[in-house]
Amino acid sequence: MEKSMSMAPLLLMVLCLPFALGWHDYNQALSKSILFFEAQRSGYLPHNQRVTWRANSGLNDGKASGVDLVGGYYDAGDNVKFGLPMAFTITMMSWSIIEYGKPMAANGELGHAMEAVKWGTDYLIKAHPEPYVLYGE
Repeated sequence: MEKSMSMAPLLLMVLCLPFALGWHDYNQALSKSILFFEAQRSGYLPHNQRVTWRANSGLNDGKASGVDLVGGYYDAGDNVKFGLPMAFTITMMSWSIIEYGKPMAANGELGHAMEAVKWGTDYLIKAHPEPYVLYGE
């Protein structure tokens, strides 16, 4: 019994040491962050969708106004697509690719990041079907 009690502090130190020293798995953080974008997709999901529990959604978006607004990203895990936060997020993702594209490629995430930007920009182009017209919420 005494022997196991003396091992407890050592075990606690081994488990907590990576956090105390700042050993974070940034590759995993990057991968999960980009995967979050895939989970927020609206519209007809592509065949390579990695979040397999999701299905097509929002397939009638814009129909009442006679415009195709299928696609884009939901905001914050709900069923609403806000244009300005989506545009900001896509802009920041684009700058991240410009600045950190090589490390993203080394982690195997550059393609996923570029697909995330394209998914959002394709929607924003649809939302601006003619000059002086922008559909948004």
